[in-house]
Amino acid sequence: MKKMIRRRARLKATLAAAVLSLCGLADHGWAAEAARTGSVDLVASYQQALQHDARMRAADEALAAGREKAEQGRALLRPQVALTASLARLDERTSSSLPPALAGLVPSERTGQSHQVALQMTQPLYDAKARAEREQMIQQTSLAEIQHRQARQDLMKRVSEAYLGVLLAEESLRVVRAEKAAVQMQRDRAQARFDVGRGRITEVQETQARYDGVLTREISTESTLAQRRAQFAERTGASGEVLRPLVAGFDPAPPAPDNLVAWQTQGLDQSARVLLKQGELAIAQAETGKWKLAARPTLDLVASYFDRGQHAGLAGSLAGDGSRTASVGLQFNVPLYAGGGLDSRERETLARVRQAEQELTGARRDMRLEVQDAYLAVKTGVARIAALKQQLRSAETALEATTLGRDVGNRTELDVLDAQQRLFGAQLDLAQAHNEYLLGRVRLAAAAGVINEGDIAALNTFLAR
Repeated sequence: MKKMIRRRARLKATLAAAVLSLCGLADHGWAAEAARTGSVDLVASYQQALQHDARMRAADEALAAGREKAEQGRALLRPQVALTASLARLDERTSSSLPPALAGLVPSERTGQSHQVALQMTQPLYDAKARAEREQMIQQTSLAEIQHRQARQDLMKRVSEAYLGVLLAEESLRVVRAEKAAVQMQRDRAQARFDVGRGRITEVQETQARYDGVLTREISTESTLAQRRAQFAERTGASGEVLRPLVAGFDPAPPAPDNLVAWQTQGLDQSARVLLKQGELAIAQAETGKWKLAARPTLDLVASYFDRGQHAGLAGSLAGDGSRTASVGLQFNVPLYAGGGLDSRERETLARVRQAEQELTGARRDMRLEVQDAYLAVKTGVARIAALKQQLRSAETALEATTLGRDVGNRTELDVLDAQQRLFGAQLDLAQAHNEYLLGRVRLAAAAGVINEGDIAALNTFLAR
């Protein structure tokens, strides 16, 4: 009996050490590496990605270009000033029917220069089409702002997914390696029992098959981890080798507010996807208004100054001695017929408006579905994590009981292997549940359009210090 108690105590100690190792609390190698190179958390990863991510940098340039649209629109109703100038060298040759004695008195060849300078200023007084186009271009600038906001929110989501993906792959690899060590121990034990005549060859073969299967999963998991780290490095420009792990056994909280309709209502007002489609609809409507007003008359204030003159001995018939003219007046223009092009443009823009309306409806529908999926992931994640924690405790107890049963002859080595596999499966399921819960929080905020740097900082609190 005392021997069984000692074995039970050793088994508890072994299980506790395994759980601590799998949770990252006893990983001295990681701690040493972090102390040497410095660990990376989620906030630092996002800040690095802001400077490194090509998609984000392209969005910055797109915003700079989009902001110019409003300035271009305002320029349509500002004064337009144009200066034209010309300078020409002229040669004049004349022939005369005068008698030779008199022809010499009139020069037959003259050379010189002629110049013209014109300065004109046009100030639109009434141009309905230009006003509509100005408003449309201002809306295009607003659309560029929304697109940039969407790019930043998408970067937050992508960095969070990449970061948590690396952590999950690391946790999976630790589980597989712990399982490999446990199966290897059971294989060696079965071999030793067979060698002394107390075991069966089927147990040796079964444990060897289990061990080979774990080796295969270890190779696959190592490949997945390398791929996740490469993806993280490509998105952030930071190394994925030393990331801060999740704290052990954190308690998840339900979404706040804990109401699906409230989240969907937020999405209608703040989702970048919905706002983009609303902006595209407004631009399409402005395009329709612009072509409806294209046939209206325009009225401009026009002021001009004209200077013309000659140099040297040119005849007045070529350039004159010089003249200057200044004028100020109104210019009225009435479009009468454009070949049917204006009507066609208007019909085209009306079709574009209907298209934008349908796309807006689709964006609202997609937003509601995305919010619902993410909300349920967070909501059910709370209950799932609690259930998996209980399942893990039950698996530990079952393994302990099975091991004791094997020691007294009631259970076999294969029973112990099955119990160990259930334990490691429970550990991996719990790690995946933690990962999916945190991803659900990020995706919920992103789908509703309310994700910001504060959400990244809040997610960072789930990481070990």
